[in-house]
Parts: sequence; C-alpha cells; structure tokens
Amino acid sequence: MVIKVFLASSSGSTAIKKKQQDVLGFLEALKVDYAPLDIACNEDNRMWMRENVPVEKKPTNGIPLPPQIFNEESYCGDYETFFDAKEDNAVFAFLGLPPPPGSKEAKEAEKAFILENGPVENGTVEIETVESETVENGTDDAEDEENLEAEEVEEEILDDDSLKAPVKQEEAQEEVEDEEAKEEEDE
Repeated sequence: MVIKVFLASSSGSTAIKKKQQDVLGFLEALKVDYAPLDIACNEDNRMWMRENVPVEKKPTNGIPLPPQIFNEESYCGDYETFFDAKEDNAVFAFLGLPPPPGSKEAKEAEKAFILENGPVENGTVEIETVESETVENGTDDAEDEENLEAEEVEEEILDDDSLKAPVKQEEAQEEVEDEEAKEEEDE
C-alpha cells in the first residue's frame, strides 16, 4: 500500500508549504512509504485529487487545498485531520496502515484487542468456539461464557501493577490515621 500525498510544488502560500513539509517530514520520520504527487505541474493529479476528496470534506468553495492524503484510492484526510491523528498518536490508523511492532499505537491496539477478545498466549490468539444451547431459563451457554470471559478480563486488569498505586496510597492513608488515633489515645 502506498500513501499518496498530493501537494503543490509552486504554492505561493507559506502556510500550505509548511503544512506540506510537516506531513512529508513526519511520514519520513515514521519510515512510511509515500508518493508525493504534485498538483501544480500535473493536471491529471490535480483533477484526480479534486474528484476523489469526499464532498463533505471539501471547503465551501469546493476546491480542496494541498496537502491531501490518500491510501491508494482511499481518502485519509487533509492536513487538519492528519495533525489531529498525529496529536492522538493514531497516524497509522489514520493512514489505514498497521502500526509497527513495539510502537505506542501497536500497544494500544493490542490492549483493545485483549479487552475485546481475551488474552493472547504464546503470541497466538486462541479462539474457542462455543455452540449455543438454550437452557430452561431462556439464556444460552454462549452468553454465560461471554459474561464469564468479561469478568476474567476485568480481574486481569485489576491485577495490573499500574492500578496498585491507588491501593498503596489508601493503605498509607490508613496508617497515618491509625498513628493519629494512637497519638490521641496517648494524650
């Protein structure tokens, strides 16, 4: 998949030039393959970009300004949406690309996957198929098992060390209160 960045090489606007440089520089820093397509020198590029930017994303005058970003034929967005994705650490999702292993985006995607599908063991996802059997009270075993899996995921989340800090703070507060109570008794 190639990211297409439509830009104007001979723009008179310094704002447009800075936006184009920002997008290209960030893509280069992330080592994303992209193709810069000039709309100033190539009428076909200009027409393709104008025709393929969704109507709801075009400005009031109907002519989208560069930079405009596409993943092959799929519209990703303009500079403002790129900037928002960059601020949210979601550039790969914005571009429709899988995040590189070890990146912040990959870790967030993995957390979301685990919450949705359960833990991953040995680097592979274990998928259990459960046949639905309706019991006398009207619920089915698959539904009960889904609830049980959700509870197990919640328990795993609660076992996370990052969540133990508030518990330690509560324990420390209780110790302070106990010491204050002892001091009051001694007086």
